[in-house]
Amino acid sequence: MPRHRHQEFIRFLKKIDNETPAGLDLHLMVDNYGTHKHPRVKSWLSRHPRFHFHFIPTSSSWLNMVERWFREITDKRIRRGTFRSVPDLIAAIKDYLENHNQNPQVFVWSAPAEQILAKIAICKEALAALH
Repeated sequence: MPRHRHQEFIRFLKKIDNETPAGLDLHLMVDNYGTHKHPRVKSWLSRHPRFHFHFIPTSSSWLNMVERWFREITDKRIRRGTFRSVPDLIAAIKDYLENHNQNPQVFVWSAPAEQILAKIAICKEALAALH
């Protein structure tokens, strides 16, 4: 959706609710974006108990990579351009992606397993403290 407010998020949740068989629970992994914690979203969720939110840890590695990618597109293409319409913006992004993909770079995970497991343990301890 063009905007990312709580209204659009609730519209998205309603779509999922309508398109998923009633007998199934829905588990959604979401980040800590304010929209996901908005009072109206919380109210909607309280009326739809089959929805279960699982918040990813702040600064989790895989999400950071996605956010970095969007920042790169923003910095290298979107902020440098002038767009008269949404289709022009979309065309510019597609053009950037096509050019970028001519020389792809493989992402190499560099965090040692011990470091990742230590962070998971800290997150579990923090969650346990909340309950």
